[in-house]
Amino acid sequence: EVQLVESGGGSVQAGGSLRLSCAASGYFYGDYCMGWFRQAPGKEREEVVTMYTGGGRTYLADSVKGRFTISQDNTKNTLYLQMNNLKPEDTAMYYCAADYGGPFCHERWYNYWGQGTQVTVSS
Repeated sequence: EVQLVESGGGSVQAGGSLRLSCAASGYFYGDYCMGWFRQAPGKEREEVVTMYTGGGRTYLADSVKGRFTISQDNTKNTLYLQMNNLKPEDTAMYYCAADYGGPFCHERWYNYWGQGTQVTVSS
């Protein structure tokens, strides 16, 4: 069974930074799609950044370009989201997601989700 466990959320002031981690465990073979989504109260879920662990194009939402970066460890089992220059509008529950397939990982269905980690940015 595939499990995704997020960590690293918290509360920061505007302009601050946070790094989210997503550890994948279970039977995940080969390369696959993985990424971060977020949902603020009263808003639809937004795809923040997605990537193919085998390399290639990374999708990054316009709202976070220049501020957020995604990376993975050498084992490809942990995904990181470095968030810099955070803004109050970044406040949301952040979810890690993964699924087999690729290399096109943008705007597709994801079957595996973490429990979410809250990010709160105060002005």
